[in-house]
Amino acid sequence: MSDHELSAIPKDARAFQGHRAGIVTRVLAAAIDSALVGLVLVAAYLGFAGLVFLLDPRGFTFPDTKLFRSLLIGALVLGLYLTVAWAAGGRTYGNLLMGLRVVGVYGGDVGWVRALLRAAFYVLFPIGLLWVVLDPRQRSIQDRVLATSVVYDWQPHKPR
Repeated sequence: MSDHELSAIPKDARAFQGHRAGIVTRVLAAAIDSALVGLVLVAAYLGFAGLVFLLDPRGFTFPDTKLFRSLLIGALVLGLYLTVAWAAGGRTYGNLLMGLRVVGVYGGDVGWVRALLRAAFYVLFPIGLLWVVLDPRQRSIQDRVLATSVVYDWQPHKPR
């Protein structure tokens, strides 16, 4: 067998490898990441409620969650998740499932500072993702400001 036949990239996807990702795959990846963070937050809340129950079972009531505090914690967890994922490997779990990777405009790593700024930008201004539809190079507002890009990449690890 040739190396081409043993590729980790699905045969139908090979033509797209390295090309910029469109809005559909990026929104699906973001939805997967949001659902994952939501599940983590629900699990943390239920774990905290379980701890409160163990400490005082007779007087137990579910802990009150204020909307603003919950949104703030959710935003911080999402920002931390995105920062670590983009800086460490260039992809979140949603990106991995959709075959995407965040790279610098010249294909290099994003790095910790740019990953942190990009995550903050996405958490505070998520509608900027829709700019992908209008931009000829399929870059969001966050990508344009921070010199990043999202490309199709099915490689199991970053090429050096």
